[in-house]
Amino acid sequence: MTAAAETKTPDIEQALADAERVCARHGARLTEQRRRILEQILRTDGVIKAYDLIHALSSDDHSIKPPTVYRTLAFLLEQGLIHRIESLNGFVACSHPGERHESALMICDGCGQITEFRTPEPASRALDDEAEAQDFAIASRMVELHGQCGDCRRGQQNRA
Repeated sequence: MTAAAETKTPDIEQALADAERVCARHGARLTEQRRRILEQILRTDGVIKAYDLIHALSSDDHSIKPPTVYRTLAFLLEQGLIHRIESLNGFVACSHPGERHESALMICDGCGQITEFRTPEPASRALDDEAEAQDFAIASRMVELHGQCGDCRRGQQNRA
């Protein structure tokens, strides 16, 4: 067993095993490269950008090229294993991989914590109804809510 394998937490191991199953269900493979990139996303608290992935996964004797990372990110998005956070130009692991779901992300602008939650049916229906009323065909949907988490708000109150 490698040192990297020894330091993986059970949650990351479980998430990688789940990702393997999701890919297999879709007739796709989670190659070693895809697995390494997904693992780095899973290990990152908050959002990670493509160039952060390149830096984190490159070493003196092996560098990962931008096209490889971007192709892998596209694959992971297609499989439903990660989400793209448009406002931060980065990525975060999906908390419900392989399940068809609509979700929203609460992004703390103070500490960077990102929490995914399922979009409630009435909110989702309201978006669909408005799109239909405007004769708009929704291709994708990701709701991003920016603000401050309770810990950051309490921290500000304590400093005041």
